Amino acid sequence: MLTSVCIVEDDPKAREIMVDWVNRAVGLKCVSDHGSAEDALATIPSSQPQVVLMDINLPGMNGVECVRRLKPVLPETQFVMLTVYEDSDHIFQALQAGAAGYLLKRTPRAELMAAIRDVQAGGSPMTTNIARKVVKAFHQIPPREPAVAALSARENEVLQLLAQGYLYKEIADALNVAVPTVNTYIRRIYEKLHVRSRTEAIARLGHTPIKGDLPILPRRN
Repeated sequence: MLTSVCIVEDDPKAREIMVDWVNRAVGLKCVSDHGSAEDALATIPSSQPQVVLMDINLPGMNGVECVRRLKPVLPETQFVMLTVYEDSDHIFQALQAGAAGYLLKRTPRAELMAAIRDVQAGGSPMTTNIARKVVKAFHQIPPREPAVAALSARENEVLQLLAQGYLYKEIADALNVAVPTVNTYIRRIYEKLHVRSRTEAIARLGHTPIKGDLPILPRRN
């Protein structure tokens, strides 16, 4: 089954190249491409793509605001930002809007295609130096909010593993449960924390460790 992808990029040449990359990649298909946020907002909801590659610096409405408006109507769609910006403000604005990944535009073709597959599988692909900025920011987050204390021990384990970047299937394997069970835990976590995304849930975690030992999983490269 092909993973459906939409591309939002105002540079026609860059957009053409990305469309070609996606359509030549095994298991991927570009179902639409757009030169502006306004066009994307009008068209993408009817396409129901699984993944959207979104430029931040668009004419008119920017990509962050576009994701903020699209995410509520496409909750299952994964948004990956493609940008030249590496500053923390742009990164966190994008993640808070609902983006699940953040890559620089100079990302090589193979890595970009891998990122599409990764985000569709539940991952959060980020360029290495971007990921480091995110980690440094989390190091500065105050102790976790009281709402996190309302989570059960198993829900805390799932949240901790989400924070480490593990996919739903990897969490299921580590905890010896089925993937649908992991989905149920994550839905309950979102409900208890009043969040709508992995990023928002992790931001609530802070640095207070849960009691007990987490499963030891292999390092993800």
